Amino acid sequence: MINMMKAVQLHEFGGPEVLRYEDVIRPLAGPGEVLVRISAASINPPDLYLRDGFRSLPPEWQPDPTFPLILGTDISGVVAAIGDEVSGLSVGDEVYAMVRFPADLMKGSGAYAEYIRVAVSELALKPNGIDHVQAAGAPMSLLTAWQFLIDPGHDLPNPLQSFRHTPVSLKGKTVMVNGAGGGVGHLAVQIAKWKGARVIAVASGKHEGLLRDLGADEFIDYTKVAAETVASDVDLVIDAVGGRNMERFLSVIKQGGSLFLVNPLGFSGHDEAAGLGVTVSSTQVRSNGAQLAEAGRLLEDGSIRVVIDSIFPLAEASAAHARASLGGIQGKVVLIT
Repeated sequence: MINMMKAVQLHEFGGPEVLRYEDVIRPLAGPGEVLVRISAASINPPDLYLRDGFRSLPPEWQPDPTFPLILGTDISGVVAAIGDEVSGLSVGDEVYAMVRFPADLMKGSGAYAEYIRVAVSELALKPNGIDHVQAAGAPMSLLTAWQFLIDPGHDLPNPLQSFRHTPVSLKGKTVMVNGAGGGVGHLAVQIAKWKGARVIAVASGKHEGLLRDLGADEFIDYTKVAAETVASDVDLVIDAVGGRNMERFLSVIKQGGSLFLVNPLGFSGHDEAAGLGVTVSSTQVRSNGAQLAEAGRLLEDGSIRVVIDSIFPLAEASAAHARASLGGIQGKVVLIT
């Protein structure tokens, strides 16, 4: 007998309306994997890019996938079955993970579903004291902030640059976070603060109260003033937005400081940075269960928290994508099964 489940599938590229809620075959856990009954999954920018066919990428980088596919990487749920060669986990354990990223970046990792198979190396026990919605909101955003600011977690070649990304000391330093209200940004603010930095948060004005509550020492409303015209002597800028004119942040960074770009595509200021003595660096976030366990302790003891923008039933994934595509998100958009 074939077991079925509900999932949100993509049969063609396009807008949020192309997402279809339908019956699919339930996956099985292979060697070194567990099957997780998903309680919640969150939406991340790569989900939106893949749904749209990565049209913003150069043609040679665009995917040629086999449809249908299931989007999504970030999950929180309960272990439903255990494959061979798995130890240390039991059916019923609550877990969270970023699944198969970037390995399945171009073909979908399968999180918009009721069940998913996950390699044990990508899993961590869900932190106590937070629910599945908060846990599902964490993995990609938390691992991105962690791997940029604390530890890349691997020695694999960096697909975004010729040298290894190396975090910098944050204690006693001034860190500016651009896009501080979003998924990566609001966690970067908290992690930098936890490490002893003075933090400047850059976001639209509606986020000011939240970001000050999360520890920001200074707030810049980019809708009223350009951050590069009022900030100065910054040790590190982490730009969680990307897009046009990222070079503008070079002018606020001290000599010997750093500019970390979460999405470096389009940055053209390398020569200018070299002249100013500023290191520009990026890295590709990667699934890492051990790091989720480590960073999860901060979620467990309340040192950091995941902010939830909105919650949608899995069947309403199209509406959730429409919300995520509007911009101005405060934290994460989450799907519940």
